[in-house]
Amino acid sequence: MLELLMAGGWVMWPILLLSLVAMAIVLERFWTLRSVAVLPPGLGWEVCQWAAKGRLDPAHIEALRDNSALGALLAATLDVRHWPRDQIKERVEDVGRHLSHRMERFLNSLGTIAAVSPLLGLLGTVFGMIRMFMSMMEHGVGDPNRLAGGIGEALVSTAAGLSVAIPALIFYRYFRGRVAEYVIEMEKQAIALLDTLEHAAPAENGRPGERPAGEARGSE
Repeated sequence: MLELLMAGGWVMWPILLLSLVAMAIVLERFWTLRSVAVLPPGLGWEVCQWAAKGRLDPAHIEALRDNSALGALLAATLDVRHWPRDQIKERVEDVGRHLSHRMERFLNSLGTIAAVSPLLGLLGTVFGMIRMFMSMMEHGVGDPNRLAGGIGEALVSTAAGLSVAIPALIFYRYFRGRVAEYVIEMEKQAIALLDTLEHAAPAENGRPGERPAGEARGSE
């Protein structure tokens, strides 16, 4: 490994650093974007049952907010459950954008690594070729070891840059797609909760067309 670093020239060191950063981001995102941490199974259905039964006390909502990303979105929906439907949907979209931004944390850095690594490899290739031609100018073409050193620096740095860029790009695309799927599923469950709240509202206010008991006694 050390021989490759030495053969690739100084460009290998930033490429190695980028590879370590990319690995750390990938591991962190795999842990953070676990399904159980973002979309706990059965949570949406459980909250809909709360809404249907009217068990929406502040303690439940605050516990739900700290549960997961889905819990935060459902809690935001419950916070404004007495608003008109259009305004609730706007609130859901706003909170969803914030949660999406949070789930995409470090992904821009991973994409940057995927773009910069092959450029660093190309830079190493250019320096290697310059080194080779400078050696030819000073010593002619009779020393194959000097030529091999410049060619080796060019090839090793290019291979190292691509070796970092290709996995980084794959994981960048993978995590972006995963976040998009999570956001869509979270919005679906928030709309399901909104529908449950709308069906539960008439039950809280009495049957349609029936006046509250106090109003009926007052009219008599």
